[in-house]
Amino acid sequence: MRLDDKTVLITGSGTGIGEATALRCADAGAAVVSTDVDAEAAEETAASIREDGGEATSYELDVTDGDRFHEVVEDVAAERGLDALVNNAGIGHPPSSVEDTDASVRDYVIDVNINGTWNGCHAALPVMKERGSGSIINMASVGGMLGFPYQSVYALTKAAVINFTRAVAAEAGPAGVRANAVCPGFVDTQLTEAFFAGREDPEAAREEMIEEYPLRRLGEPEEIADCVAFLASDAASFVTGHALTADGGYSST
Repeated sequence: MRLDDKTVLITGSGTGIGEATALRCADAGAAVVSTDVDAEAAEETAASIREDGGEATSYELDVTDGDRFHEVVEDVAAERGLDALVNNAGIGHPPSSVEDTDASVRDYVIDVNINGTWNGCHAALPVMKERGSGSIINMASVGGMLGFPYQSVYALTKAAVINFTRAVAAEAGPAGVRANAVCPGFVDTQLTEAFFAGREDPEAAREEMIEEYPLRRLGEPEEIADCVAFLASDAASFVTGHALTADGGYSST
């Protein structure tokens, strides 16, 4: 599975799954465009790729800013073309019941997870349709498939990402553009640590969660990155409208 001569733009690539995806795509031969709301983190990822002999550049990008998203995509497309977009940037929220979730938290999570994904597709689709090819990978979650108690807004947004991805696939397919989602289970990232930190006993909550996974462990960012790289590659040329579950068997129990 190779990504030679492909340009892959990744949001939220300063840490976690996004960083791992950037490194994986670069290792497969792609020119990586690292973006993050934290400009320094985005550049650190790009610099790491360049130090290893790869090709990478970076941009500061708040995915909730649609105009900025268009600027970055248009700049990248003019400079090197755009073969794949990974809408990875996303956030969670502290555990809370529906009735206790503050409206400001609800609106912010929706803005990043749903509007950010929409903004990326809105910016990339015209470029990809004109080229007659492209792959969009949206980061969803097993939480968008099953729902998690006390994670109502997160579940809401990730379910929306899955169905939005299907709509994009159906709409853009005739133009040669594919769209797929990746649905991770709990992965060892800062987002997951923040989730457990909101529990009364974080370590006990973590161990309890691990026991619910048939593989008896959480995922690693690199394992999700492999899924993304596959969907971005020509090896997945007949795969579109799919929600790829990578959850260590959690959804099967």
